Amino acid sequence: MTELICGLDEAGRGPLAGPVVAGAVILPENFPLDILADSKKLSEKRRFSAELVIKELSCWGIGIVDCEIIDKINILQASLLAMRQAAESLFKKIPAFLARCSIASSDIQIIAVADGRHTAEIVSNVYAVYNRAVIKADDKIPAVMAASILAKNERDRIMTEYGAQYPEYGYERHKGYPTAEHRAICRKKGPSPIQRLTFKY
Repeated sequence: MTELICGLDEAGRGPLAGPVVAGAVILPENFPLDILADSKKLSEKRRFSAELVIKELSCWGIGIVDCEIIDKINILQASLLAMRQAAESLFKKIPAFLARCSIASSDIQIIAVADGRHTAEIVSNVYAVYNRAVIKADDKIPAVMAASILAKNERDRIMTEYGAQYPEYGYERHKGYPTAEHRAICRKKGPSPIQRLTFKY
């Protein structure tokens, strides 16, 4: 039996606008762990540098849930949904990852570790998956650190694009988080098309 740790983490639970984005990552044994940390503790330059290595060497996936779904099912459920989407994307890449790492494809057991108090309830028709939730996993478990980096970088890119689409809201600066600037703009102009309407601003 070969056990693989699939780290899961999200970015964007706290903002007032934009999607919540999740990453899922399985790291190879030879991964350079010194480039990893909780994404919140890394500079933008280090995060994007680490992303290149993660995507080159690991098995990974991204999940994105937009503001309309967040408003419909709440941010916790949307975060867990994004993690499931990320895992589904990752699962499609596992055969190539196993071949690249010279791991036999039979008897694979995946431990899906989600950062926080709630398991993402990942399931697969192909692999045995066991779900765990670990508080502060993004500061303890390398695969979750890698997932947090991918999620943060992808969401920042999305919000920068929204900044160009809706320049009056400044999304490229605050990324939708509840800064004084963001709240003031929303009170003055009203919600943008990517505003989470169930969040107070």
